[in-house]
Amino acid sequence: MSASVINRYGLYLAWVVSITAVLGSLYFSEIRGFIPCELCWIQRIFMYPIALILAIAVFREDSSIKFYVLPLSIIGFCISFYHYLVQKVPGFSEVRPCEQGVSCNAQYIDWMGFITIPFLALTAFFLITVILGRISTKQ
Repeated sequence: MSASVINRYGLYLAWVVSITAVLGSLYFSEIRGFIPCELCWIQRIFMYPIALILAIAVFREDSSIKFYVLPLSIIGFCISFYHYLVQKVPGFSEVRPCEQGVSCNAQYIDWMGFITIPFLALTAFFLITVILGRISTKQ
């Protein structure tokens, strides 16, 4: 995408990605009945405020909000990446196993052999980070 398209629609695109991630997480837990593990809850703690902050940014057309969202999306990306490793790399889950509730290496979905719920969150955090990273704050 060109810089002008990103500058014009970037906030909106990032917000759509975040809303999709929030609705996806709610679909998996509330409709499909998948109980979130501890790492899933932590990822939600980072994604849900992003959706709210970006909604405000879109309404106000304020691209400087990216400085508040980028730390959340980068940390969320790191947590999602770690969670994905716990699920997909043999022996990695032994580094820090979940103590209570659903195991963090449980895979409710496994589409095409690599797409899991943490992978979906990882993708959303990545897209938000890349889109916001390319937005110019010069008005």
